[in-house]
Amino acid sequence: MSFEHPGDGDSRYYLLKIAHERFGCAPGELSEEQLQQAERIIGRQKHIEDAVLRCPDAAGVVIPASQVEEAWTQIANRYESAEALQQALDAQGLEAVGMRAMLARELKVQAVLDCICAGLPEISDTDVSLYYFNHAEQFKVPARHKARHILVTINEDFPENTREAARTRIEAILKRLRGKPERFAEQATKHSECPTAMQGGLLGEVVPGTLYPELDACLFQMAQGELSPVLESPIGFHVLFCESVSPARQLTLEEILPRLRDRLQLRQRKAYQRKWLESLLQQNATLENLAHG
Repeated sequence: MSFEHPGDGDSRYYLLKIAHERFGCAPGELSEEQLQQAERIIGRQKHIEDAVLRCPDAAGVVIPASQVEEAWTQIANRYESAEALQQALDAQGLEAVGMRAMLARELKVQAVLDCICAGLPEISDTDVSLYYFNHAEQFKVPARHKARHILVTINEDFPENTREAARTRIEAILKRLRGKPERFAEQATKHSECPTAMQGGLLGEVVPGTLYPELDACLFQMAQGELSPVLESPIGFHVLFCESVSPARQLTLEEILPRLRDRLQLRQRKAYQRKWLESLLQQNATLENLAHG
């Protein structure tokens, strides 16, 4: 499968980039639907970039060679070796020189978009505070319980894992643990049939909605140091151990102020750039219509 525009190496470059960044694969591995989607994205992106590079704001923008080389290095580092990179280029009919030219083009487009935002006002502490108090629900940290578990699966094909045998086994484990819960990790390593057994049954810091509903409902009623009763999920029987509890809380404005300011500044820039691009494309469309009128 290939994406052909006769004499158009730019499209091959864009296809290579979009395939990796959006679909996580090589261009030749794209499905027909993905290929059609990539073609639409490429057409739109090239149309926008052409308009940006022809606008008056682009006239004085120069991209230093060092910046292009840095971008090229970032691409090269995605591949296991120089040979792997060359194979990817060969597969798309691309050359390193052409790739650098396309990178310089992309960097210039981004530089122009950055330049048009130069006069935007900085997001103030008041702006951040207003957003924080008007969107308080966005800054709630859910409860977290650090937990371990032991799993004994149910599989009627194996005598030791029939429903009755599995229940008997996990009840025996729980009985041993009731007197010595500090041995939970050891017992998980020895007896759990979950891959987490390699880490002593550690599930990590769990937030609501992460585990099977049967386990989730029990865990978030447990106190630090508490053992659960035997619980059943679709895959078998479990015992949980709650190592610590971090209750739900509201992040303070002071905690999130720098990150929130950056986020709002970026949102402002994106909104301004989008509006500027819409105006630019509309102007170009009007001029084209007049030229053909």
